Amino acid sequence: AYIGGLEELAASGGDVSRVASVASFFVSRVDSAVDALLDERIRAGHSELQSLVSKAAIANAKLAYQLFRRLFSGPRWERLSAAGGRQQRLLWASTGTKNPSYSDVLYVEELIGSPTVNTMPESTLRAFADHGRVRSTLESDTEEAEMTIAMLPELDVDLGAVMAKLLEDGLAAFQKDFDKLLAGIEAKCETIVSGAAPARVNVGSLAESVQKRLVDMEKADVPRRIWALDHTVWKPDPTEIADRLGWLTVTDTMCEQVPVLEAFAREVRDAGYRHVALLGMGGSSLGPEVLRQALGSAPGYPQLVVLDSTVPGWVQSVAEAVDPAHTLFLVSSKSGSTTEPNVFYAYFRDLVEQAVGKEAAGQNFIAVTDPGSSLEALGRAQGFRRVFLNPPDIGGRYSVLSYFGLVPAALIGVDLVKLLDRADCMREGCASCVPAHDNPGAWLGAVMSVMARQGRDKLTLVTSPGVASFGLWVEQLLAESTGKEGTGIVPIAGEPLANVADYGDDRLFVYLRLEGDDNAPADAGVKAIIESGQPVVRLDLRDKYDLGAEFFRWEMATAIAGAGLGIHPFDQPNVQAAKDMTDRVLAQFQSSGALPEMEPTASLGALLGQARPGDYLAIMSYLRQTPEVDDALDALRRKITELHGIATTMGYGPRFLHSTGQLHKGGPASGLFLQLTADHPRDIEIPGETFSFGVLADAQAVGDLQALKAAKRRA
Repeated sequence: AYIGGLEELAASGGDVSRVASVASFFVSRVDSAVDALLDERIRAGHSELQSLVSKAAIANAKLAYQLFRRLFSGPRWERLSAAGGRQQRLLWASTGTKNPSYSDVLYVEELIGSPTVNTMPESTLRAFADHGRVRSTLESDTEEAEMTIAMLPELDVDLGAVMAKLLEDGLAAFQKDFDKLLAGIEAKCETIVSGAAPARVNVGSLAESVQKRLVDMEKADVPRRIWALDHTVWKPDPTEIADRLGWLTVTDTMCEQVPVLEAFAREVRDAGYRHVALLGMGGSSLGPEVLRQALGSAPGYPQLVVLDSTVPGWVQSVAEAVDPAHTLFLVSSKSGSTTEPNVFYAYFRDLVEQAVGKEAAGQNFIAVTDPGSSLEALGRAQGFRRVFLNPPDIGGRYSVLSYFGLVPAALIGVDLVKLLDRADCMREGCASCVPAHDNPGAWLGAVMSVMARQGRDKLTLVTSPGVASFGLWVEQLLAESTGKEGTGIVPIAGEPLANVADYGDDRLFVYLRLEGDDNAPADAGVKAIIESGQPVVRLDLRDKYDLGAEFFRWEMATAIAGAGLGIHPFDQPNVQAAKDMTDRVLAQFQSSGALPEMEPTASLGALLGQARPGDYLAIMSYLRQTPEVDDALDALRRKITELHGIATTMGYGPRFLHSTGQLHKGGPASGLFLQLTADHPRDIEIPGETFSFGVLADAQAVGDLQALKAAKRRA
């Protein structure tokens, strides 16, 4: 087409030297599509096909390059070249590695040749600058490429159909991006004309401090340095920072995996699974729980059940709610070594084997984990239906927009394109080129850090009913990211609204308001809070899919707030303390047959008698969650705020050990800790272990209490 166009131009007397062109050619997306088809056959028992995985895209590109070289040679092209015609160039597009088990420079190293262009994402560019090898590769191994492409039809892989679908999807994606660009420009124009703030905000006397922080961030180039993956924004040592910033760009990877995830979700739905049971903890379970509660299952898709408690009554309630033969169990763990998902797996694997037999049981399990983890090895060895390998440069609490959040979301029929589109719109709003005062993530992060430094470190989240579950996720993100080095932002989620006179001057209120929801009680409560002079930020959501935008906004805001507080927002140094204490308690049980006696403690009244202005009470409930327990704890929280004027948090154990537990031990010494435990009328044995779920839950409670005491907390 290009050559023909130049010939027509030359024939009409035009100047062919003024025309330049590239031919954009998908690469990694080809592997994403073909590998998904190959994987179906591999899982059906054709393990010999493994050698073809990750080969189709490079082979396809090399054959295209051979065609390209033939087209731009010979008499026809030489005539145009003599007239000044410029050779078209092949442009390799979609060259970021989507599968974390592949080399991160695979689609660069294998496609080097003249005259081509490689449009690398920034992360790929940096990776290649660090460890890529430069050598001419496009014209090597062409016979192998021909063999690879020739084998695909024999395996019922219709490459023509794959390409047609990629072209259709690519054009639609480009159109969507262009529409999004225009919509963003229109929205920015409206904002400029109206003079609207990035959020509805009332920060009172601290407005000047917030503005100063934004100016200082601009001078220090903080937003740009974050996007440049500069660890010195937070600390001089890159440990657990340089390799924890993948959340900034993970939506690029996940957008290209949407067709694969949607196809897998249809496979699961059509196989007759009625439930998906997620076995996880902390970052791997809280995001999916938000999406489950807020968005629910689409018609015809399975229901999602999230298990993140070792309390026997809770484990038993999940076992009774599902039919093991018709349930897909999702084992979710970044490291693969987390105790809770591993014992959940042992228990439910036994139930599934009883229901469908040992040979077939693996098909009822999938996993999401990091490459090279023990869970990946377990899934391969025990015949899991699928193992999804997450990009390893993302910490658990920042992983909701990766496979950890999107696999369970896909399985219940959530519109992933819509969710990711909202996240991407927010990501563009937080881009490095956006001034800090217009950057919604940077702006919120500045507000949070300024407020915390001024003593308003109790970030109190008020939500519309339809997005109330968002607090579960924000709680971990803020507490585990900022609660360390004796400082931190204390997230107050799910606290019943109180009389404004009962609130101290240690609060910052953030109101997430969902358009079209029944917001009357929250609207009235927030109005009274504003009128009382408390600082309030209001964030408006058009619908529940705006949660995608909020996930990214709060991740960026938390990273920015960490920089403002001078702490490391990506590690969790004090979480291990409770784990170590639990291990010691279990070791004592295994040697003596009994858990250590709980030390006599003071009454709740005596504990609350120690409350000072600026303190908060953390209720740590090692109970099975029921509506009755929720109501009772809500009543307790309301009464404590009324009588003592302090903020309250509430978390179910051991879930909170992987979220707010870091803040409890490493954050400010302003916490009062109330631990609630119960006997286990019906305990459950764990296959292969010398302890039961009841013993494990009690050991975790004892270990947590000991860790709090060791940190000299009032518990």
